Amino acid sequence: MNKMIRLLSASAILLTLSTVIQAQTTDIKTEKATLQVAVVSQGLEHPWGLAFLPDAKMLVTERAGRLRYVHADGSLSDPITGLPEITVAGQGGLLDVVLHPHFVENKQIYFSYNEPAEDGSSTAVASATLDGNALRNLQVVFSAQPKFNSRHHFGGRLVFADNGDLFINLGDRGQRRDDAQTLDTHHGKVVRIKTDGSPSDLNPYLAHQDALADVWSYGHRNIQGAALHPQTRELWTHEHGPQGGDEINISRADVNYGWPVITYGEEYGGGKIGTTHKEGMAQPLHYWTPSIAPSGMTFYTAALFKPWQQNLLVGSLKFGQLVRLELNGDKVTHEERIMIGQRIRDVRQGPDGAIYLLTDQKNGQILRLTPKP
Repeated sequence: MNKMIRLLSASAILLTLSTVIQAQTTDIKTEKATLQVAVVSQGLEHPWGLAFLPDAKMLVTERAGRLRYVHADGSLSDPITGLPEITVAGQGGLLDVVLHPHFVENKQIYFSYNEPAEDGSSTAVASATLDGNALRNLQVVFSAQPKFNSRHHFGGRLVFADNGDLFINLGDRGQRRDDAQTLDTHHGKVVRIKTDGSPSDLNPYLAHQDALADVWSYGHRNIQGAALHPQTRELWTHEHGPQGGDEINISRADVNYGWPVITYGEEYGGGKIGTTHKEGMAQPLHYWTPSIAPSGMTFYTAALFKPWQQNLLVGSLKFGQLVRLELNGDKVTHEERIMIGQRIRDVRQGPDGAIYLLTDQKNGQILRLTPKP
């Protein structure tokens, strides 16, 4: 049943988007294909997260605190009502959005945002029922602790595991980077919860008095991209380093990824931060020095771009690029940087096999990438 819905959704997207992709199409030559880049929609204020609905619409978040439908013709709905109070400041605001694995039956979505409190703010995740242009039955299922007065490093990427657990990827909040090495805060962690907010039964610290039961892995700086590997089904993440040292990791239970004790980056303006290796701390699968400021990530599995199948696609905020990584197991064997010319916030594979990008700007766009015939 779900496969049929995906097929119908893909067909609907192909039919309706053919009317949208008109004059706003650009060709970009890459190593293995010439891309056609089309503007599907625009007028979004710093869009952050994108989810595909089974009726050919999309949900898109704007960091400024708005959730909208994107109709198949590219037009935007009025903001969906029923969101909680959101603190929009610096890097914080409304962040990612994902559909519940059984969305067709229950119409539930999950979204991350900067939750205000008297003593600061932090990344939170709420679930709600999508009912036309309104959210109903709102429930906050996660609220990072402690709250802190900072405008930086919220993380926020959401990914559902195959068993229905939800991975929440969190930043270190900037000035509290040492918290990434402690298990009694959520800063700099990957959290794994059930859909009701309770800790996953698979978490490593369920019986530890000095650790939070919902923590899955730690030692992260600011995760901005996350996706399940199509074969192993493990969670791959990438995170911003400081000045250099952006990383790709496989997030595994009870693994310490080292920040800020080990890093390939340095302080802004220069100066060492720790070292690059230490026993008991995981090395990244891949890292960038200088930094590319990665954001958004997907494994490409569709047939539309056959030469790109099983490649990892990563957006770059700093350089306005789509980064294509060829893999051999968990090793990066080749990297291609494709100039898009705009800050890339999110990267998604659509039901139609096309690649969709969100551009992070005041007049943000949704771009659709297809191979040129």
